Amino acid sequence: MEPYAVVETGGKQYLVRSKDKIQVEHLSGTVGEKVTIEKVLAVSDGKQTTIGTPTVPGAKVTAEIVSHIRGKKVISFRKKRRKGYQRKKGHRQELTVLRICDISSN
Repeated sequence: MEPYAVVETGGKQYLVRSKDKIQVEHLSGTVGEKVTIEKVLAVSDGKQTTIGTPTVPGAKVTAEIVSHIRGKKVISFRKKRRKGYQRKKGHRQELTVLRICDISSN
């Protein structure tokens, strides 16, 4: 079994392995830049799993910024029947695509 980690970024949790690509909430940085995620909730080296309380001390995940994209459009529509009231609003979330480079537990 290959090493994996559970990280938290942007208020969401992701299970990541080396060379995975994930889409997270927008992170500042340029394309090609390395970022370090230090909020690691659990880490496994393939044999032993360490679960943090709430984070694993000394563990970190290094990732490379691949691109900045915008997510799918989400439509918010409100209507009150027989009153002539309706509101339509769209939203596209700014996202960052990361490639996981390294998972270190110490």
